[in-house]
Amino acid sequence: MIFHVVTGRTIARLLDEDLPGCVDLVRRAYLAHAHGLTAMPHSVFLRFPTRPNARIIGLPAHLGPPWRVSGMKWISSYPDNVSRGLARASAVLILNDDESGYPIACLEGSILSAARTAASAALAAEQLVPGGRHARTLAVVGTGLIARYVLRFLLGTGWTLGNVRAYDLDPLAARRFASRLGGGQAPVEVMPDLASALRGADLVLLTTVAPVPHIRDPQLLAHRPVVLHLSLRDLAPELILSACNVVDDVDHVMRAETSVHLAEKQVGSRSFVAGTLADVLEGRCAVDHGKAVVFSPFGLGVLDVAVGKWLYDRALAAGEAVPVPDFFAPLDS
Repeated sequence: MIFHVVTGRTIARLLDEDLPGCVDLVRRAYLAHAHGLTAMPHSVFLRFPTRPNARIIGLPAHLGPPWRVSGMKWISSYPDNVSRGLARASAVLILNDDESGYPIACLEGSILSAARTAASAALAAEQLVPGGRHARTLAVVGTGLIARYVLRFLLGTGWTLGNVRAYDLDPLAARRFASRLGGGQAPVEVMPDLASALRGADLVLLTTVAPVPHIRDPQLLAHRPVVLHLSLRDLAPELILSACNVVDDVDHVMRAETSVHLAEKQVGSRSFVAGTLADVLEGRCAVDHGKAVVFSPFGLGVLDVAVGKWLYDRALAAGEAVPVPDFFAPLDS
C-alpha cells in the first residue's frame, strides 16, 4: 500500500483543465447521495473558548460505486488570518481505500473545497436561473476565495454575465476582487453598499463569513432573484420563509444556526423547503420564480470525496501524486 500526497499547485492545474468535468462530477455525486449510495454522518465542529470566531470542521463521507472510496475533509476557518496576510481557510482531505480502509492519499483541501463549492453553485445556478447560462447582473457579496472560484466556474462552463457588482465590508478586498477579474469576460464594478449591489441583480452570490443574519430588508429581494446562499447565515429567517428554498441535504443544513435552521426553529417545521438540488435535477421539485429562489448548501462531504478521488486518479495518471516511502510501519516493528 503506497500513500501519496497531492499538492495544491497540482490540484489547481488539474481543475483548470476541466471545470465542466468537475461540475458534472458534482452532479453525479448529488444524485448518488439522493439514491442512497453514500454514507455521510453529520459534520463535526471543533470550536475554541479563546477564539470564538474560529472553527475546524470535519466532514466524513463514503461513496459507493463507481467511486468506492471514503474520506474526511478537515477544514479550518480562522477569519482573523486575513488581517495577518494569511488565507481564512486551510484544509486537507484524506482518502481511504474501500477494501482495506487504509488511507491512500492526502490532498491539499482548500482549493479542492473551493472548487467543489463553486461547482455546486454553478450547477445550482444552471438549474435555477430561468433561460439558461446567462445573468444580466451578478451581485457578489463577500469577495474572497470562494467568490473568485464561483465566478471562474460560471465563466468556465459557458455563462455570459452582463455585468458583475461586488460588495464587501472591506472595500480593499472588493477592489482586489475587481482588479483580479476586471478586463476579462466579466468586468467588475465595486459597489459602495449592500443595497446598491443587490438592486435589480437577477443572480446573487453570498460568500461572506457572517456568523448571524445581516440581510433583513425584504425589499432587497423583492425583484425575485436567484440567490446562491453559500455562506448560509446571511439571510434573516423572514426572508427564508418568504422564498422558494432549495438545499443540498435537508437534515444536514438544518443545524449550526444556519438561516434555514433559524427559520425552522421559528416556525417549527421544514415545510418552507421546496426540495433538494437533486430533486430539481430529477424533476421532483418545481421552482417557484414568483418569489426569490434561495439555494442554501450546507456543503456535503460526499462532494469533497468525489472531487478528491477524481483529482487523485488524475494526479496518479499524470505522475504528479507524490509517494511517501515507508509511510506505513511494518507489522512486525
